Order: sequence, then structure tokens, then C-alpha cells
Amino acid sequence: MKAIISAVLMLGLGGFARAEDKANPVGTWKCEYSIGDQKRTAELMVTKDGDKFAGVMNWPDQKDVKVKDLKFKDGELTFSAVRKFMDNEITIDYKLKVEDNKLKGKAAAEFGGNKQEFDIEGKRDKN
Repeated sequence: MKAIISAVLMLGLGGFARAEDKANPVGTWKCEYSIGDQKRTAELMVTKDGDKFAGVMNWPDQKDVKVKDLKFKDGELTFSAVRKFMDNEITIDYKLKVEDNKLKGKAAAEFGGNKQEFDIEGKRDKN
């Protein structure tokens, strides 16, 4: 009887571990989004050191931007990054849901007094 209970507990706990693995943000993410009619790309790299997450954003014309306030809780990844455009610095706030090897969510920024929100999707790079 003890062996059966132990086996059930191990299988149950193993299931929880697999569910948590699916919502792991660590890795390199190839992201796509649209602003107006223009499709854009970005790359997000998330690392973990102990219980702290860190991230870096790359765009085609801007590289190695450290993200700020990166948090991951209940499958949701939130952070901000500063995008330089001409002589402007624009803070973009991200709120993304991580599921398996995909992420999906919203990004929002304020430029010229106008708040703009756009959808963003990404896939984990398997390399």
C-alpha cells in the first residue's frame, strides 16, 4: 500500500514539474509585432540566476538593451525596455503570457502624448 501511495505521489509531483517547465521564460525568443501596417521583429533573451530573471532586447537597429523590472509569475512575463528612435527614448511596457515555446501578449508605449498598444507574439529559438 505504501508503494502505491508513493508511486501516485511521485507521478502527481512529476506532473506539476512538467506543467511548470512549460511556462519557463528562459531562452531566446524571436518576436513579431505590427505598428500600423508595418511588421516589426525583435529578439528577447531571458536568463535566470538563482531566483532572479534578467533579460536583453535586440531590434534590427538597436542591440543589447537590458530590460527593467523583469518579473515572471503564474506564466506571465512583465518588463519594460527603452527603445531609441531618432533623438527620442521611448519606454515600452510588455505583458506576455508564456505557454510551452510560445509567448503572446501586449506592449504599450507613450509617444508624443499618445499611448499606443500593440500585440506581440514570439517563439522560443531552438538553437
